[in-house]
Amino acid sequence: MNNKEKKIILNASAKQHWSCLRKKKYTKAEARKKSEKQSFDFYKCKYCGKYHLTKKKPELTWANYHSREANIKYLSVSQYKDFAGTLGKRGCEARAMAKLRGEWEEEPTTAMLVGSYVDAYFEGKLENFKLEYPEIFKKDGNLKSDYIKAEEIIKRIERDELFMLHLSGKKQVIKIAEMFGAKWKFKMDSYFPKKLIVDLKIIKDLHERFWVKDLGHFTDFVSYWGYDVQLAVYQELERILTGNKIPVLIAACDKGKEPEIELIGIRDRQLDFALSEVKENIPRILALKQGKIQPDRCNICDYCKATKKLTGIIYSEDLTEI
Repeated sequence: MNNKEKKIILNASAKQHWSCLRKKKYTKAEARKKSEKQSFDFYKCKYCGKYHLTKKKPELTWANYHSREANIKYLSVSQYKDFAGTLGKRGCEARAMAKLRGEWEEEPTTAMLVGSYVDAYFEGKLENFKLEYPEIFKKDGNLKSDYIKAEEIIKRIERDELFMLHLSGKKQVIKIAEMFGAKWKFKMDSYFPKKLIVDLKIIKDLHERFWVKDLGHFTDFVSYWGYDVQLAVYQELERILTGNKIPVLIAACDKGKEPEIELIGIRDRQLDFALSEVKENIPRILALKQGKIQPDRCNICDYCKATKKLTGIIYSEDLTEI
């Protein structure tokens, strides 16, 4: 080894040692305790013999949040709805498991893409979204009418100071927590630490009423599509992680001729009831994901239609039974 090489190694060692001097030192027990409470790893320093903390690399990022691996490891509200359903869409255990196995994919609907278009704009990722979904454009390169409407929605939202204030929190914050024996992942549209969680929804009509046959009455879009379940889960997961039970809100805009906006709260009793239903359903969902029981088929979704095997005949009156 020549003198120049020795000098490089000595300089690197001195730099590393100086870095060690500036860091807090812990015993192994202290470092382990700190790492359990916060998002840190720890390592033994070769210079001082003590332990230093270092930030953990996030398990989930924007890039892998929706990956099959992440969906197998974690439960999310959308996956929960795949299994348990909502008032407006019946769940199907067979379809949910097929999605986890990579055997079934659902193309995003136009309604979903319009909502994602608006989400992407407020996240600052609209150009990436346009590249990922070229189908939103016509052959001449202009936006299709549904996405021109999305642009109108964006402009309407931006005109309202209070609405924009509620969208000014930290964008698309990803967190992981354990609840009811399951590991959950969740992503918040607008997050104000220790203060508020806001979820942006783009819907057909703010005041649309939905008839629920099993309940015998009409309900609103929040209950019909299970948005109360979503926010109840977010609120409880945040409480588990931070000890703070903070308010949750829906920032909604519809697709009317003149888009209407609202900030919508959900009463505690509704959130509590939604969370109690989640708690009741989780043991079966976990058993399904672990392969301990066989999934039920709904027999009405596209997956069930595509994989249907005839075993006999039915009668005409059976056609209208669901």
